[in-house]
Amino acid sequence: MEDYTVKSVEKACVLLDIVSMYPDGIGITELAEQVEMYKSTVHRLLGTLMKRNYIQQDVNTGKYKLGYQLLDLGMKMLSSLDLRKEAAPILQSLAQRTTEAVHLGILDQNEVVYIDKVESNQTVRMHSRIGKRVPVHALGLGKAILAALPDRVVQELIATHGLSAVTPKTIIDAEQLLSSLQNTREQGYAFDIEENELGICCVASAIYDNNHHVVAACSVSGPTLRMNTDRLTELAPLVRQAAEEISIRLGYSPV
Repeated sequence: MEDYTVKSVEKACVLLDIVSMYPDGIGITELAEQVEMYKSTVHRLLGTLMKRNYIQQDVNTGKYKLGYQLLDLGMKMLSSLDLRKEAAPILQSLAQRTTEAVHLGILDQNEVVYIDKVESNQTVRMHSRIGKRVPVHALGLGKAILAALPDRVVQELIATHGLSAVTPKTIIDAEQLLSSLQNTREQGYAFDIEENELGICCVASAIYDNNHHVVAACSVSGPTLRMNTDRLTELAPLVRQAAEEISIRLGYSPV
């Protein structure tokens, strides 16, 4: 596709990105300052987006939030992913067998995006949602995906984006991360010991397509009071099996 941009569309996209960072809404003055546009320009763009329901204005505060049309588009996009369709019954089964939360995630640049979740039926649960993004190195899903990539690609990601600390337990040393990924390759699964969320541990395994390319990962997550090292090790074969079953449904042939 030819590399060009339509300025007004680009400005509207920037507005949506900024507004998405404020779940309780953002005022037009602050929004104009953040996007470095004239308030009159922002007002016109917001008006157009509101007509299409991409933006809504809180009648009480006057602040602007994302509109429900974006949710509709997002759900249509998610429903079009064959990956979610093929994975759904296997994720449901995995959640029933483990009684913990199960996630499906894909790599987008340097982040993992949750594209599906089966909630735990336990009282104590983890806080996660479909669409949430997490730095790829900071969770089991991401490490499972990274381990399926060549070290060269991983090193390029590190050089470009760095290794930020999501929690005090996130791996932020490149050599330590590469060593962890090597262990994941040998075992077929990755652990996340409070690296993404304090008090939460998980075990994850990579999912492959018919070309033997990694396309996603699935995981089982739960609070540390239930998910100690022994429990994670016990669940690892189930997660690995689920990942392989999803891969096979995508056309993958185990060697």
